[in-house]
Amino acid sequence: MYHLKHITSICGFIFLFMHVIVTHGELTNDLALGFTRLPFNSSYYINHKPYNLPLEERYSFINEVHKLWVFSTDEPLSRGSPTLPRSELFINGYKYSTGVWQFEAHVFVPHGTTGVSVMQVFGSDPPHATTFMLRVYDGNLYYYRKSIIFHNIYNKWFRLNVIHHVEGNNVKVYINGVLRFKGNGRGGTTHYFKCGVYAQDRASFYMESRLKNIKIFKKCN
Repeated sequence: MYHLKHITSICGFIFLFMHVIVTHGELTNDLALGFTRLPFNSSYYINHKPYNLPLEERYSFINEVHKLWVFSTDEPLSRGSPTLPRSELFINGYKYSTGVWQFEAHVFVPHGTTGVSVMQVFGSDPPHATTFMLRVYDGNLYYYRKSIIFHNIYNKWFRLNVIHHVEGNNVKVYINGVLRFKGNGRGGTTHYFKCGVYAQDRASFYMESRLKNIKIFKKCN
């Protein structure tokens, strides 16, 4: 697993490599321009799930697709926790305090899943816990519960890019390559990405999301 002290040393090499790819027209995701794509596999995340259930009852990874599901009646992450049920990938391999970081994935939410967070940037100043949360309510994507980012997402794959600039204190969200949200961060000293399903207010009885092509990027100075 790469730690942050290793990332700076590989930035120059990977940036040059990516520049060559772009020069030859093979990199179609221009949101990656100026960023270094970091290694990502199962050693870079752990699963958060109801504490009393085996992983396979709330998570599968088949044909490169992460499927995560949970019921509103499930237990929390740990015994006695006041939090709501979840089945998430906690990307603990890349915790960060500075810089510009980007999460990318293709996301699918089946019809009926509502009242749930499907992606978050964890870490903020009190009293909040997160800098950003992407929720689903009645088939629409929301920034928390405050504003709609994208309409009618049920039963279709869409590409999600979330860019967090720590020093700039802002978050940008792109859906299928189009900027759909730009807002302030919430401070904090340590951040990381999470994705999957995490029950919120008005949660449906069954909640599910699927993810594929998860990528983590860091901008090199």
